[in-house]
Amino acid sequence: SGVDTVRLRSAGIAAPALLVATALAQSQGAAPAAEKPLKSFLQGYARNGHFEGDKTTRYFDAFVDLNSDGKKEVIVYLMGSSWCGSGGCITLILARDATSWRVVKKITITRPPIRVLSSTSHGWHNISVLVAGGGTEPAYESELRFDGKSYPGNPSVAPARRLNGKVPGEIVIPSMQGGTPLYP
Repeated sequence: SGVDTVRLRSAGIAAPALLVATALAQSQGAAPAAEKPLKSFLQGYARNGHFEGDKTTRYFDAFVDLNSDGKKEVIVYLMGSSWCGSGGCITLILARDATSWRVVKKITITRPPIRVLSSTSHGWHNISVLVAGGGTEPAYESELRFDGKSYPGNPSVAPARRLNGKVPGEIVIPSMQGGTPLYP
């Protein structure tokens, strides 16, 4: 998966270009059998949020241990007419809840690339998203810091903050190309 690519890069191991491309393609394709409960959770989330009618919904997922507890959380970028506006689309940060997931935070108006930053706040990795469109010019990268309970819900206003210069981190959702259909 794309997270395995992140692990390879962070370990300082040079991965052949084909391996990197394959891993990125897999991260944006069908989920492995162990990750199928995510699709079911997202379908329920759409149903409960009245977004079920959008059969064009696609999602991108990145399984990564955000809080260093040995369990992977998941960052989900949702695309479709129900999930997006002129400023971007919805990103969910999910944590394991027994055999399913719980929403840590719903973040509006986000765009890839989505990065997991090397820095942490309250034990969780900070995340960055692109803020663009909806009247925002020029586009910029916004840092979302965990406050002990959650991440900011809107990357264009405080407590989210504009990043300047290069900040260490790894891209976990690189683009809006591809994705997994939410519905068969």
